[in-house]
Amino acid sequence: MIAVCPGSFDPITNGHLNIIRRTAKLFDRVVVLVSTNPSKQVSFTTDERVDLIRRSVEGIGNIVVDSSDGLLADYAKQHGIRAIVKGLRAVSDFEYEFQMALANKKIDDELETVFLTCSAENMFLSSSLVKQLASFRADISDFIPPAILKDVEDRLFPAEK
Repeated sequence: MIAVCPGSFDPITNGHLNIIRRTAKLFDRVVVLVSTNPSKQVSFTTDERVDLIRRSVEGIGNIVVDSSDGLLADYAKQHGIRAIVKGLRAVSDFEYEFQMALANKKIDDELETVFLTCSAENMFLSSSLVKQLASFRADISDFIPPAILKDVEDRLFPAEK
């Protein structure tokens, strides 16, 4: 069975990577999908995010990385995907993700959403937090996959005065 792990991944964090790795153990194939969210202002282009993810998941054989600017349910149907996997950090995540799961189910009643709780060490971690820390030149190495740390720092760290 194929699953999709959608998100904006701006940038991918170790929390995202934890959910992706665990999903790869549960499904035959996993599509990590960079989704366009017009309401979000991003720091990395779609192509850059795809590249960052590909380098972060290198060595995990059943993962492919793609992007889409359309509806997730439409993408899933076009690619024969029956499962969406979303990571949850807190109750506030659940409210939003539950609403999205119901909308996707309404669009395609064969599409199921699976929720994975994040690991305890990643409960607080988000791309927004990484960007905020980086704006102060804080050490973000515990939050970003090592394969992309320099790229993320080069983009997000403010120029030294």
